[in-house]
Amino acid sequence: MPQKGLSMRKIREILKYRYEFNHGIRAIARLLHLSHSTVLEYLRRARACGIPWPIPEGIDDEALEKMLFPKRRHSAPQRTMPDITFLCTELAKKGMTLSLLWEEYKATHPDGYQYSQFCHWFHEKRKTLDRSFRQIHRFGEKLFTDFAGQTVPIQDRVTGSTHPVHIFVAVLGASNYTYVEAFEREDLANWIHAHRHTLEFLQGVPELIVPDNTRCAVKKASRYDPDLNPIFSDFADHYGCTIYPARVRKPKDKAKVENGVLLVERWILARLRHHSFFHLAELNQKVSELRD
Repeated sequence: MPQKGLSMRKIREILKYRYEFNHGIRAIARLLHLSHSTVLEYLRRARACGIPWPIPEGIDDEALEKMLFPKRRHSAPQRTMPDITFLCTELAKKGMTLSLLWEEYKATHPDGYQYSQFCHWFHEKRKTLDRSFRQIHRFGEKLFTDFAGQTVPIQDRVTGSTHPVHIFVAVLGASNYTYVEAFEREDLANWIHAHRHTLEFLQGVPELIVPDNTRCAVKKASRYDPDLNPIFSDFADHYGCTIYPARVRKPKDKAKVENGVLLVERWILARLRHHSFFHLAELNQKVSELRD
């Protein structure tokens, strides 16, 4: 069945960005990390099926899937793929992108693989030749978030014992504007509070929040369609933004916050190494001063 590489959640996001926020095709493709031809295809299917926006409550994901992808009477023909060496050679040329190679492939093989399957096949074949691409950040587009690996001890005045508290870091992609706050635990409640405090500090909401694959953000990691924690997903819906987790073991996907954590550890936590803190509020007061 064609075009089923994406979940119904992502299809709903495509429709929301198009009809609620009036975004252009390429803007939607950039926000959701899709090719513009894929976005066009889903919008074409929605129009052909007469799917309205907002989607009525009676249409659940199963019903939406049946409307968009009616069963075929005949089995799909045998699909062909180009030579991986050809793809790598072409991709090395200036201005060439994988989405353009896929569009050329589809023009030659209309019944070939869809974009997500094409990308999966390509990256599986090219694992030993994996390269890094420079990320372009637009103002207000992405907010990268994570907890730092280093902790800070809080001391009990009575017993003298200490327990570690965790440092949350959030960094805007284009400006590197950074928010830092200490929390008792890395649990869901503190994760939600951390993001709410960040948005209040920024006095605005980004289009995308890019977290690590912590259990507070992602229940089940996936390269193309991660299963988000429902409470964190509701948080994003409330603020009108989208959660797009970094891939597992791909730190370059969130290089901004990785660098932000490094700076926080060097410029804030290193300066507090000789201080004794007895309350979380006392620590956060000092962190706030050094952050500013």
